[in-house]
Parts: sequence; structure tokens; C-alpha cells
Amino acid sequence: MGYGKIVPHKEKGIMITNTSISYYGLNYVEHAEADFKEMKAHGVTQVILAVTEFDFDFWRPNIPKIVDKAHELGLRVLIDPWGNGKYFGGEQVSKFLQDNVENRQVSALTGEKLPYACFNTNSYRDYFKNFCVTLAREAKPDGFFWDEPHYAFPKGIASITGGVADDWTCYCPVCRKRFEDYYGYAMPRYMTNDVKQFRWREALVVLSDTSKALKEIDSKLEITCCVHATQNGYYVSEYRGYDNWDMVGACPYFDVFSTTIINWALPEDFYRDITKRTVAIAKKYGKLAERWLMGYYKQPKDWAQVAKWVDIAVEEGVDRLAAWTYRGGYGTVVGAPDALKLWDTIGENYKRVLNVGGR
Repeated sequence: MGYGKIVPHKEKGIMITNTSISYYGLNYVEHAEADFKEMKAHGVTQVILAVTEFDFDFWRPNIPKIVDKAHELGLRVLIDPWGNGKYFGGEQVSKFLQDNVENRQVSALTGEKLPYACFNTNSYRDYFKNFCVTLAREAKPDGFFWDEPHYAFPKGIASITGGVADDWTCYCPVCRKRFEDYYGYAMPRYMTNDVKQFRWREALVVLSDTSKALKEIDSKLEITCCVHATQNGYYVSEYRGYDNWDMVGACPYFDVFSTTIINWALPEDFYRDITKRTVAIAKKYGKLAERWLMGYYKQPKDWAQVAKWVDIAVEEGVDRLAAWTYRGGYGTVVGAPDALKLWDTIGENYKRVLNVGGR
């Protein structure tokens, strides 16, 4: 493919030197080794290990060995608590939910318990912190990746002026009591400004406390917080806990501000806008900026779009690029139609960026 010349951000003069791919294969070291070598050949500098609750419960003895092998081959390693409690993004099932009929998010409108952990409960906060602290001590990764943390609802955005869907979480007893203790009146079922502020504030507690605990184990551990790539404008905001980017960016325990994947079918202007705002928040709070490419499920109609969006990331001053997932999700139900072609195309662009950056 004939890709154009990379032009650095005119103010920062920055080139991208960190390129990540996520990876599910946490079973056997010799298999991971072969995959890591393939990643290196595709220009990957950092692997994000998607560690599930089942992996932690069943495959944990092999995780440190897999981290060691990645380090031996020259890859940095982040641990992603993938799908943990269904509070983080991911298709995985949750052992916490299996073992806990309580400590779940509750619908404000119906009062139903939902299949999502309430991350404001001490039960889940302790569970999550133990998961991460244990892996930090045993596996010694380079950092952790907070992967699209979110409240279960709202999900729907009606229109550019339509606001959010009516239902929201969490209306569990713990959240209701904490709200009333703070504001002095019962938590309403309608999402008022106090409810919004409460949800934003409480959503950061579990990640801030765990990030602080990790840095007390090793101050060099790098924490990336990846939030949904949403408009969050005057008319429409997501209201799933982490859409107040200023609050996320200001957290003193986060090192990288990251915004997640958007579909290749969305307009280029939307991708550029998300990228520009990501860099602005990162710069404002002294973080590194990371943008993601969709490396699974969907693919661009024109493969040249991958190069174009990589160029936009560089032009706007992004520090890091990442893609989900290894081999384009090949062999999974969320694999891209031509998964290996997508993987190769992302790899070609990773190598292109790193070569220009003087790796």
C-alpha cells in the first residue's frame, strides 16, 4: 500500500512511539510466545492482556510467566481486568456476579437488580482491588488498563437534542444511602444535577483507590483510563459515569487518558473531533493521550482509511495508538469479516508510524 508521509503535530512535534494490541491468550506460555513474536512483526510495542475473572481464578499461575515472556521479547505489558463485574467493557462473564446476588446495579425506574456489579459497594471495591493488587505483586506488569468503565444505564441517545434514555443506574440501597448521607434528602428517580454529580464522583472512587494502592506497590506502574468516545456536548451526554472527561483527566493516579474505539463507518470529522478533545484533556492535566482503532468486528470499506485515521491521530498530537484486538478477532464471533487483513493493515501502519518516529 502507498501510505503518505507522517506529519507531526505542529505544536508538540510529537511522534507516536507506543503501539498496543489487546490479547486474550492467557493459557500456555509457549503459545503466547509465538503470538508475541507475531505482534512484534506487526509493529506492536505493548500488549494489553485481557485478564478475566476466570483467568484469575483458574489460570493465575501462568499469568506471571506470560508477562515475563512478553518482557523477554521486548514488549511492555498492561493488565486489563476485562469484563470485570461487567463494570468494565468486554464480552466475558463475571464470577463476581455468579457469586453475588446482591451488590448489583439497580434500575432507577423498575427497581430490578441487573447483571452488573455496583462498583460503589464495598463488596465489589474490595473484590476489584484484590484482583488488581494480587496481579501487580505476582505478575509484575508495566501497568494497568481501565477498560471502558461504566454504569449499566443509560444506554440510549435519542437525538442531537433528545438527551439520554429515561432509565439509569445505580439505585441500589448502598447508592441511595450514600446519596442521602451526602445531600440530606432521598435520592430521586429522575436524573437531577445532584444525581449526575453523585454518579460522576462515586464512579471515580473505585478506580482512584485501586490505582493509588497499585502505585504504593510500585510507583512506576502506569495507569491508563480509557473512557467511551462520546459527544458529551451541550445537548447530549452519555451519563454512564465517566463522560465528565475533566474529572477523569484530573485524577492524580492516572497517567494516560484514553478514548475508546469508534466504528469505521462513522464520519471522519467525528473521529477527528474525539481525537482533538482527547489530546486537549490529556494536555490540560499532564497526561499522555491515547486513541484506539477498531481492530475487530467491523472493517473499513477502503483499507486506506486505516492510514488516514492514523495520520489524523499523529496530526492532532496523540502520544499512543492502540487497537482491539490481536488478529482482528479472528476465530471469534466478533471477528472482522477479513480479520487477518485488518490485522495486517493495522500492523503496516504501526510499523510506518514507528519507523518515522525513530524507534
